[in-house]
Order: sequence, then structure tokens, then C-alpha cells
Amino acid sequence: MTDIVDELQWRGLIALSTDEDALRKAFADGPVTFYCGFDPTAPSLHLGNLVQILTMRRIQQAGNRPLGLVGGATGLIGDPKPNSERTLNAPEVVAGWVERLRGQIEPFLDFEGPHAATMVNNLDWTSGLSAIEFLRDVGQHFRVNKMIAKEAVARRLNSDVGISYTEFSYQILQGMDFLELYRRHGCVLQTGGSDQWGNLTAGTDLIHRVAPEAEVHALATPLITKADGTKFGKTESGTVWLDPERTTPYAFYQFWLNADDRDVSKFLRIFSFKSRTEIEELEQLTEERPQARAAQRALAEELTTLVHGADQCAAVVAASKALFGQGELAELDEPTLAAALSELPHAEVAELGLVVDLFAEVELVASKSAARRTVKEGGAYVNNAKVTSEDAVVTADDLLHGRWLVLRRGKKNLAAIEVKSV
Repeated sequence: MTDIVDELQWRGLIALSTDEDALRKAFADGPVTFYCGFDPTAPSLHLGNLVQILTMRRIQQAGNRPLGLVGGATGLIGDPKPNSERTLNAPEVVAGWVERLRGQIEPFLDFEGPHAATMVNNLDWTSGLSAIEFLRDVGQHFRVNKMIAKEAVARRLNSDVGISYTEFSYQILQGMDFLELYRRHGCVLQTGGSDQWGNLTAGTDLIHRVAPEAEVHALATPLITKADGTKFGKTESGTVWLDPERTTPYAFYQFWLNADDRDVSKFLRIFSFKSRTEIEELEQLTEERPQARAAQRALAEELTTLVHGADQCAAVVAASKALFGQGELAELDEPTLAAALSELPHAEVAELGLVVDLFAEVELVASKSAARRTVKEGGAYVNNAKVTSEDAVVTADDLLHGRWLVLRRGKKNLAAIEVKSV
């Protein structure tokens, strides 16, 4: 591998760093022990967190040792939101989410060999700390004037909601995490998103006050933006989660497959582990033959395999092809088919009947007469079978898994019918 700093730069993964030349030297002298923290403020991580997880994976593959921190303590508070106070979750809820997040992070890291990863929980060094000890041993090193100048805090101070002492203190806790990991594991680098820069530097500042001789670093990745102005990691149905129960593997695959041509090069560099040569070839294909969507397909398959496994990826690829007549719908398992159809225009009916009525019901056409014209022109399909009669009917025998019909008008216009009782 090339120099890891050069690699991260080429991939657009360095937005801020405390001292890039010093960090480059630390890597060269390596190995570097580094950490990234994840707070359990929800029962699953999402695509924004995936940027950090994959960055950890890259740095480990370059011969460095990662510490994956799931914040059992900081998750009880949460870092300051831009516009409101966070809802404080019950300790037992947060503890459960800690375990769920650990399970999502661990598959991306290598826990064997000379650079084996370690998972840590900041509740281990905060749960027994008294308020007096916290204020005397840690609080004394923080200056309020610097704390209120941090972007996240300043934004809240200038808002109508203000900021509680609870969220104001978050940066002290995160700073203490870096100090504890420096002491316990020799950790000298913290990574995170650029929106966390104030919290990242709170840690380096604290270590410099406690151990002036220490050489420690912070590195922040940029926030990911989309060319169309919509928020990265969001769809019409909401956040794209890593938990398959919250975002199905099919919907996850479709998110990447539907990436804008203007975004796919950036997404490949940030998320893919393909080589520079492979990525540059895909970028060229996008420029020359955008309709082929080769880069989006490669990215969707790689990321779905990374997050959900090769079997799930194969299942959603098969479903994606089958919906458009390139495979057998009847061969798809029920969960995969249900996930795929949930992404389509959808109607529920109590009984079966004429195909033209169903096309109009799900609004694939404007009217029943338009549906008849579609059939007459040879453009109507039920479960990928061409409808040849305007009076064609569907029966219970046509239902997929006893529940669904897939209707298609032409090559690309799809909809689903779910039959509640037959």
C-alpha cells in the first residue's frame, strides 16, 4: 500500500488534521494505535458511521492498531445536536445498544495478528469516577472560554434552546476518553467526522496539558454531501441503517445503485476497497457510458457484501434482475421479495380480478382504458408474463408466496399488489 496519508487524501478522507506532517511521520515510524468512538444513541449505526468504520479498516490494513470505542458513558448523554437537546435514554437501553453497535463494528476489523483490534467501552473508566474526582482531576484542565468557542457549543448558545450543562460537558468526557486510551493502550490518534472536530481536539489538548511530552494527533473526515442537495444517507423512507431489520439489504443495495453519476466517483473513493486503477476505470466508464451504471452496480455489490454478506448480496441482485424480467420471481425467497416490493408503488386489494383493474388500482396507468391500451400494445406484464388479453384475470395460483403480484408496464415501470384475502 502507498503511504496511508496519501491514500486517505486521494480518497478525499482528510478534512482536518492537527499536524499532517507529524502524523505522516508517526505512521512511518508506526505502528500507530488509534481509536474512533461511536455513541449508542440509536439501536443501529448508519451510513455516516460507516465512513468512520471503513476508515478504521483502511488504517488497520496499513499496519496500525485500532481501538473501537462504543460509548456506554457518552451514549448516556450524547454530543450536542445542532438545534435541540437530546432525549436521554435509560441506562439499560443504552447498554443494550452498546452490544448491538459492537456487533456491527467488529466484522470490519481484524482481531488477530500483530495489529489486532480491541473493542473498548468508556463506561469502564467513568462508572466508578465520583463528581469530585471528575472536576478535580479532569475539569481543571478545561478552560470555559475555549469550550464555548467550539462550533457545536457556540451554535447552541446562539440558538433559542440554549444548551444544558449535560451536553456542554460532553467534550470533557470525550477528551477524557483519549487520555485514558493514551494511558491504557498507548493510543496517539483519534479519528472522527469533521463535525466532531471540537471534541477531537478537546482530547489532544487534554493530553498535552497532562503529559506535555506526548505526541498525539486528531484526523477528521469530511461530511459527505450529495450533488442534488439532499442529505447523504437519507432516502424518501428515511435513514439508511446498517441493521437489516431497519434497512433491508435490498433497500441498502438500491441506495448505492441509484447514486447520482455526479456522486458515484466520490462514493467509490470513500467507501470502496477497490484499487486506484479499478476506481479510475469505473470513473471513465461512468463518463463514457453513464447509462450502463457500471460504477453504481460495482459499488452496490461491494458495499452490500461488506455490510450484509455475499449470500444476501446475491439474493438482492437476483431480486433486482427478476423484477425487470431477467430472472424468475418465483425463485426469490419471501423476505427478499417482500423487501424488494416494499420499494415499489404498492396497493392492497381484498380480491383478485381483471388485470386492467389492478393496473389502474396501483396507478401504473391513468385509467382502465389506458390499461387496455397498454395490454393491446403488448406492454403489460404480471409476474414477468406478458398479458395478451384485455379481459385477462389473475387467480390465487398467480400469487407469489400466496400474497403478491408484480405488475410491469413496459420495461421499467413497476408496481406491487398485495392481496389480503382471496
